[in-house]
Amino acid sequence: GQTPLNIAGELAAAGVKILGTPVEVIDLAEDRDRFRRMMDQMGIPMPASEMAVSVAEAVEIAGRIGYPLMVRPSYVLGGRGMQVVHDEEMLRRYMAAAVDVTPERPILIDKFLENAIEAEADALSDGAEVFVPAVMEHIELAGIHSGDSACVIPPVTIPARHLQTIEDYTRRIALQLGVVGLMNMQYAIANDTVYVLEANPRASRTVPLVSKVCNIPMARIATQLMLGSKLSSLGLKRAAIPHFGVKEAVFPFNMLPEVDPLLGPEMRSTGEVLGMAGTFGEAFFKAQEATQQTLPLEGTVLITVAERDRPGVVEAARQFADLGFRVLATAGTAACLAQHGISSQVVNKTHEGRPHIVDFIKNREIHLIVNTPAGKQSKYDDSYIRKNAVKYKVPYITTLAGALAAGKGIAAYRQSGTGAVK
Repeated sequence: GQTPLNIAGELAAAGVKILGTPVEVIDLAEDRDRFRRMMDQMGIPMPASEMAVSVAEAVEIAGRIGYPLMVRPSYVLGGRGMQVVHDEEMLRRYMAAAVDVTPERPILIDKFLENAIEAEADALSDGAEVFVPAVMEHIELAGIHSGDSACVIPPVTIPARHLQTIEDYTRRIALQLGVVGLMNMQYAIANDTVYVLEANPRASRTVPLVSKVCNIPMARIATQLMLGSKLSSLGLKRAAIPHFGVKEAVFPFNMLPEVDPLLGPEMRSTGEVLGMAGTFGEAFFKAQEATQQTLPLEGTVLITVAERDRPGVVEAARQFADLGFRVLATAGTAACLAQHGISSQVVNKTHEGRPHIVDFIKNREIHLIVNTPAGKQSKYDDSYIRKNAVKYKVPYITTLAGALAAGKGIAAYRQSGTGAVK
């Protein structure tokens, strides 16, 4: 997606006519400082952000903005080198490892919005009018690259007032920029506020999905707009969407057995699929099935999450228990579940003696794994759980939002009553 934006200036300088969005607009949207100033003038909130070229400068900026931070090099694409930083030690380590940092190639430092819901909107614009077919809600919370996150159209948890704000901001930004053709907007909703993350004056990877779910040929219409047609002449109307579409990412981890299949700000997916059905749960189930991570309808679920995630996993665990799943949990997670009236069988981690988690996985006694990373708070690495899940083809989930969606998906599949989702 970024490649045409990168070469547009060179093509224009070489005398090539660029159709649609002018090159100057592309430059403005890609220049974070200029775009931020534009958002300030329009009264549209963005997370606090600055740029640093040294460790000392980064530490000073962090003191002003406050942790956690999202840091990334300004000179790479696709989320490469992007990381969530929780304290000064992590920031110093990141800055020390960063290469080729110069005043022309600084490190971007953004305030990271914790527990934020991410959303995006694709828009069609002719420079005078803007049409937004739908808003897409990310299932994983902020911090997972948009290309790796599962998404749903129409949104299932975003309040109507925030959807209205997202559509309003999208229209205003497209008109202010002077976009002709397609534009993709990324948003985060935190503390009851909609924040703009970035504007991409181009087709995004979500265009085929939005086109399919909304039954609108967006690429064809965008091409007509770039060639001079006006939206008013195309008769587009916003219609209620009578079904749900869930996009899920496809990952290459089965080909890379030593890689920890953990999601984060760096994009790791190599493809995507779409599940469509009358309910969100069924659509999510179908999307998982299409990625060859088919959710089990019965059996045993292993739940082992980081200490900070234990209160948040209770609702998902209750869903699985209510569905009749046998629940295995590591000691800390089991204790938390017990406090909330959910019974589980305690299972050993590998350093706690046998039989342990890997024995259960090898013996095919676990049919679904919910595991969030312990991170640096733990002296024991738990990536072996996720790696063995990939090795033995056990469906695994590494986010709390994904666990909740999986519970809804299994329940919906069962309620379809046909043995297969229609």
